[in-house]
Amino acid sequence: MESFESEEPEKKRPHLDSPAMARNSSTSPNHTKSVDAAVLQYQNQKLVQQLDIQKHELHDLETKIKELKDKQASYDDMLITVNQLWNQLVDDLVLLGIRAGGGHNALRILDEAGNSRGSIPSCPVEEMFLCRLLETDFIDSNDKDGIANYVEQVLFSRHSSTRELIKSLEDTISAERMKTESMTLSLHGKLSVEDTIIQLSKIDDMMKEEAKNLREVIDTLHLKHKEYADGIQTYISSHATDQSEVKRLQGELEEIMAELEESRRKLVDLKMQKNIASGMHASTPVVANGSLSPEKPGDKTMGLREIKDLIEETKIVAGDRLSELQDAQEENLIYSKQLKDLQNELKDDKFIQSSRLYTLLNDQLQHWNAEMEQYKALTDALQTDRFLVMRREKELNMKAETADAVRNTINNADSRIEELELQLQKCIIERNDLEIKMEEAIQDAGRNDIKAEIRVMASALSKEMGMMEAQLNRWKETAHEAISLHEEAQALKALLSDKTNLQKRLAEECAEQIAEIKSLNDMIEKMQKEKLELQIFLDMYGQEGYDNRDVMEIRESENRAHSQAEILKNALDEHSLELRVKAANEAEAACQERLSVAEVEIADLRAKLDASERDILELTEAIKSKDRESETYISEIETIGQAYEDMQTQNQHLLQQMTERDDYNIKLVSESVKTKQAHSFLLSEKQALARQLKQVNSSIESVKMRIGQSEEQIKVCLTDAVKFTQEDRHFMISLETAKWELADAEKEFKWLKSAAASSEKDYEQLQRKVDEFQMKLDKEQSQRKKLEEELDELNSKVAELSSETGETAIQKLQDEIKNCKNILKCGVCFDRPKEVVIVKCYHLFCNPCIQRNLEIRHRKCPGCGTAFGQNDVRFVKI
Repeated sequence: MESFESEEPEKKRPHLDSPAMARNSSTSPNHTKSVDAAVLQYQNQKLVQQLDIQKHELHDLETKIKELKDKQASYDDMLITVNQLWNQLVDDLVLLGIRAGGGHNALRILDEAGNSRGSIPSCPVEEMFLCRLLETDFIDSNDKDGIANYVEQVLFSRHSSTRELIKSLEDTISAERMKTESMTLSLHGKLSVEDTIIQLSKIDDMMKEEAKNLREVIDTLHLKHKEYADGIQTYISSHATDQSEVKRLQGELEEIMAELEESRRKLVDLKMQKNIASGMHASTPVVANGSLSPEKPGDKTMGLREIKDLIEETKIVAGDRLSELQDAQEENLIYSKQLKDLQNELKDDKFIQSSRLYTLLNDQLQHWNAEMEQYKALTDALQTDRFLVMRREKELNMKAETADAVRNTINNADSRIEELELQLQKCIIERNDLEIKMEEAIQDAGRNDIKAEIRVMASALSKEMGMMEAQLNRWKETAHEAISLHEEAQALKALLSDKTNLQKRLAEECAEQIAEIKSLNDMIEKMQKEKLELQIFLDMYGQEGYDNRDVMEIRESENRAHSQAEILKNALDEHSLELRVKAANEAEAACQERLSVAEVEIADLRAKLDASERDILELTEAIKSKDRESETYISEIETIGQAYEDMQTQNQHLLQQMTERDDYNIKLVSESVKTKQAHSFLLSEKQALARQLKQVNSSIESVKMRIGQSEEQIKVCLTDAVKFTQEDRHFMISLETAKWELADAEKEFKWLKSAAASSEKDYEQLQRKVDEFQMKLDKEQSQRKKLEEELDELNSKVAELSSETGETAIQKLQDEIKNCKNILKCGVCFDRPKEVVIVKCYHLFCNPCIQRNLEIRHRKCPGCGTAFGQNDVRFVKI
């Protein structure tokens, strides 16, 4: 349309200059503008062919450039994916090293990786991704082979760094395995108490070191997270500033467009004024010539020449004005094209998304998001590990406390032994009191059943309290969810109000555009009215000059004036109307598009708001019902808590009495067991000494038998030696051997004598010990007899005293037993024990009463009146 508008005045220019051209053609010579048409046509054909060849070459070059750009884009995408995967691999390896216990080395590698990735390399844009993949600032080479070698070297170095990371990870894992294996071996092995304490202290130190390393890692990760959060915040702020700058540029463009529109309108007004002025100048000489008398032809020819000169001057001025108008139109077209290009660039998301800076920032954002997710996962894992470490520390502290307790028990064992010896001495004195307490414990043995029942009741009540607390927590969570939904609904309402305001603004803009269209229509009507008035004026002027001029001249001038005025007015009207209608249509279409988008968004927001309001109503109703239930439950919990507190106070009193009596019983049993053990120990020692005596006596008798046999043998040998010394010398050897045997026998005899003397001494010592033990036993028996006599006297006294106070104590205990039994019986029939619990209100009754209530249509709890069903009834063992 714009090209058509620009070409239109050039097409209409011959119509404007047609009478002048007709006149000049008769006056100008033919040889001034003689042109060889064939030569010009031939040159034009050559130029057209050259232009076609150049166009084809340009088209081929554009296709090649497009293919290269597509290849570059695919190469960039591949580099982006490779870089992301490689960075993710390095991050995973570093994080695994940290989790495996790498410590400071892993943190240093993580810092180096973050610093290398965070910096933007100072290299050309087409080599940006390659530089980031190679983690270098620039590629220092001129030819392609050098670049390839440099890239291979840098890739090999990066490969080696990743391999070193993997190797360090393997080393840390193997070191941790060795530590765990040594710990397991040390713990599973049979060690003494000191070795276990040493091992536990070592493990404690190791765990402290690991906890310290984990704290350092968590701190560094928090710092990294803060850095990335700051980077994201700066990116968001820069994005917001860019958007504000874009909005500002849009406003400036709109202002420039408005100024251009105003300048165009001013040009159109000036053109119309010039045309009107030129028409008036052209008409005044005609009127003057019409007023002249036909008798003066010289004056008439002079007037015609002046008119011709004026027409030529007006033509020159009109040509200048047309050239100025064409220049202004060309400038307007250039500005409009620039404005459209800027608008397309601003509106085109693809252009923004395909830009290198956007891809770089998007890549960094994805990488930061991935790192943030990894750090979140790592922090979660570290928190779980922290909880495990805390548990481990608590366990180790407990073990250390147990070890200290064992040491204390070992240290206190000697003092305890001394105390026990003193208690053994006091045992005889306290025996009477213990027997009295034994009798009381025998009387109170019947209370164990009541104690078990009370414990069961306490456990049931504690379970009920726990269930009620869980329900209260659930209701609190639902209340928090309702509050969050209410906040979301308020946010949606605010969004809806913003969208409605935007719709109102768009409607106002649309109304303004419609008002402008109406004003333009009014302007058109005014122009048409002015056109009619001008035609009337022309008719009037034509009628005035009709009497004084020739008919042919008047008609020619009239036709010329009419044609010029109509052509000029039509051209101006068409041009102005087309421009205004086009601008109005574009504005109306943009407003309608905005209105449709705003209406769609408002409908979506209204649907969301309705859904959120429904959810809020449902949740409020649920919260109200839950609040009512919670109030009833809270009242019941308070009543149960009061009853439970009363029961606890009673239980505490009973348990105190029971514990006191249990302590007395335990003391009695322990002291009786100790006395029995001492008695059995003394008996065993006595039996062992008797056995030793028997063995010694048997050995002495055997030695005496051997001594007697040896003496008889010596006597026989002496008699034989005396007899055979005089008979034969051949028996000298046998005699010497006999002497040797006699010497050995004498040695044995001496040894047997010494052994007999030592055995006699041992026997005497054992006899003394037996006598001492016998004396001790006699003393203990005498003391026992005395104690038994005292015990009989005290028993008689206790029997006399207990006959008076025993009946009242028994009566009190029977009353307490009756009260406990009444508590355990059903609250409806007061006969059967409590067997069933209602889950809704946690009241206990017997099974027949609840079954009778279940048969009724309106099932309500006999205690509180809450409705319940078959599934709400549970059996309880009390």
